[in-house]
Amino acid sequence: MKRSYMKMSSKNSNVKREEVNAQEELTIKEDLDNKIKEQKIVVDELSNLKKNRRVYTQQPNSNIFFLADKGETLSSCKKDLDTMRKEYQDL
Repeated sequence: MKRSYMKMSSKNSNVKREEVNAQEELTIKEDLDNKIKEQKIVVDELSNLKKNRRVYTQQPNSNIFFLADKGETLSSCKKDLDTMRKEYQDL
């Protein structure tokens, strides 16, 4: 009797583990999907700026902004978007 109970208990814990992993993966996908949407908006906004507008980039972990080149910033944002899309497809 003890052996069969242990086997069933083991199966139940495996099922629960799989459910938790599936939920975590779903949460990761949702977060990544939201980041992709945000990045699309950033790329669109940068693409539609007039030529004489200035672009500032924020320094990591800081509240300091520096004047940046619009073209470089746009290409960097596009690269980030492509990276996020590839990561999303891999999930």
